[in-house]
Amino acid sequence: MLKRLVLVAAALCGTPAFADPNPKFEYGKAEEVAKVKGTEWTASAEGGVVFTTGNSETTTGTAGFKATRKKAKNKLALEGGITYARAGVRVLSDHNGNGLIDDQSEIVAEKQVTAETLAAKLRYDRFLTDFNSLFVAALISRDVPAGKERVFGAQVGYSRRIHKTATSEAVAEIGVDYDNEDLTVGDTLSFISARAFVGFKSEVSPGVTFETSGELLTNLSKETLATGADGGIGQDTRFNFKASVSSKIGKSLSFQSSIEAKYDRRPAPLALKNLAMGFVPEASSLDTIMKASLIYTFF
Repeated sequence: MLKRLVLVAAALCGTPAFADPNPKFEYGKAEEVAKVKGTEWTASAEGGVVFTTGNSETTTGTAGFKATRKKAKNKLALEGGITYARAGVRVLSDHNGNGLIDDQSEIVAEKQVTAETLAAKLRYDRFLTDFNSLFVAALISRDVPAGKERVFGAQVGYSRRIHKTATSEAVAEIGVDYDNEDLTVGDTLSFISARAFVGFKSEVSPGVTFETSGELLTNLSKETLATGADGGIGQDTRFNFKASVSSKIGKSLSFQSSIEAKYDRRPAPLALKNLAMGFVPEASSLDTIMKASLIYTFF
């Protein structure tokens, strides 16, 4: 029986299900629209959720979607995602006012939202050649724990494919980014930033894809920050990083693990209670999100 199990395992490892004998993928290049005769659509969704009760009360959920429309030398892409987490934190409440906690009822669970990030992006690409394209994008996001009630943005720029092999490729982009941030504390900020982006994608083995990207932004206009930090030109530098590994486990189903990191040299102010007059604390400069998701491709 042991020998049979070993032979079956070896066979499965050597011949992955649904594997293409000559795997290829596409990464926002002109070929993906050049061969489209009519209009082509693709769409996928991902999600995950965790609930705990009893001594630990938490609710955590993630969800995301992607959709593209290709026609002639044009490509329209829409993507979005949400991460939400709420925890029940035990706190002490002296109900009878005797200065002591002397009853179980005076230990209560206070629910707090610890993560609430939403983001959506609509992007249009116009391919000029096999290696060059122009793009314009509209963005909207929300991150209350990081001090941002709402953020509207827009991007415009130039994209070029800088590397291409049968199983890997890389692109680079330069352009301008505009942000309008409605903060939880202080006035609304509007500023323009220079933007640089590099992305890399590789099919490391049949059905397994590695993807990573980095985005650098720095402000080209002055900002007035409620925290009192320097908001001069070039002082608000931001860097966004993402890396993911996806593995097909069916014809339309994949498993993906990813990590995202967002650095903001001049983070937004935090909305906290019981602060001294004139003191406005700033949020952490670094946020990270690690996810494990199932992705289903509709068409």
